[in-house]
Amino acid sequence: ILKSIFRSSDVSLQHSQRTVPTVPALWATQAQQRWASSLPMNTVVLFVPQQESWVVERMGRFHRILEPGLNFLIPILDKIRYVQSLKEIVIDVPEQSAVSLDNVTLQIDGVLYLRILDPFKASYGVEDPEYAVTQLAQTTMRSELGKLTLDKVFRERETLNTNIVHSINQASDDWGIRCLRYEIKDIHVPPRVKESMQMQVEAERKKRATVLESEGHKEAAINVAEGRKQAQILASEGQKTEQINKAAGEANAVLAKAEAKAKAIRLLSDALAEQNGNAAASLSVAEQYVSAFSNLAKESNTILLPSNSGDISGMVTQVCLCFLSYLIIKCVPRVVNDVKTTQSSHRTGSSARQP
Repeated sequence: ILKSIFRSSDVSLQHSQRTVPTVPALWATQAQQRWASSLPMNTVVLFVPQQESWVVERMGRFHRILEPGLNFLIPILDKIRYVQSLKEIVIDVPEQSAVSLDNVTLQIDGVLYLRILDPFKASYGVEDPEYAVTQLAQTTMRSELGKLTLDKVFRERETLNTNIVHSINQASDDWGIRCLRYEIKDIHVPPRVKESMQMQVEAERKKRATVLESEGHKEAAINVAEGRKQAQILASEGQKTEQINKAAGEANAVLAKAEAKAKAIRLLSDALAEQNGNAAASLSVAEQYVSAFSNLAKESNTILLPSNSGDISGMVTQVCLCFLSYLIIKCVPRVVNDVKTTQSSHRTGSSARQP
């Protein structure tokens, strides 16, 4: 008991003589008390907890490291000098100032996660492992921030953490400590710089809104033009189809009229070939002549009269003669062909009877 009292008083005296300019006194005292208060007394039979390593010195010189479980020590000769925790240790890195590449002063604090891998190096390689790693993290953070501009500090936060961890591990290998990760908790920017950043953000948002609005107008104009184009194409297709249908209808109508006219001519020729057909044709022509002659002065003041307009019978006779000449021209070839056919048939019959 007396030894533990004297040891704690000696450790508190050493802590009071040390001055740490960049670490708060309360934080440093709590960390050192955690290291000093964990030294157990040599009671011959010792039980080492899990995830801890006890460094034993024999007559002031390193002897061995006690593993978790049951261990035996020689009183007076053996002494437990250091107790190292193999668990992951979390250290709060205090806030510090750093200057970025574009000469902006920042206030940054972080959290450091580390683990002791070699208890021997952690005990004899450095006086205070946690304090040494904390100071190394602060200096490394200042160095890495000096390589980046203010905008990149916020964008490349993860890259900054990775670079700090890599730099710490390069220096802490001789101390038996492995830095697992480093996280930046908060970044404080000067008020004027913060106002300029807010103005920049507002300008960027206005720019995006303007660009989006212009893109919307562009898309709307393109859609309207595409709609007009499609409407014109459909209208032209409709006109084309209408014209095709109209032409087909007119062609069918012409064919129908021609067929009807041909049929009418056939019927007329058959009617004229019958008995008294010429008289019926003369009567029809005379009626049409009288009807046309009576309508001459209805539509216009100018009237063209034939020289013998009073001689209706003569006119009818002239029309009938014209009609008869037309029939002769049409019918004479048929009669000639019939005669030739009859003569050829008679000749064939006579030649057949001669044998």
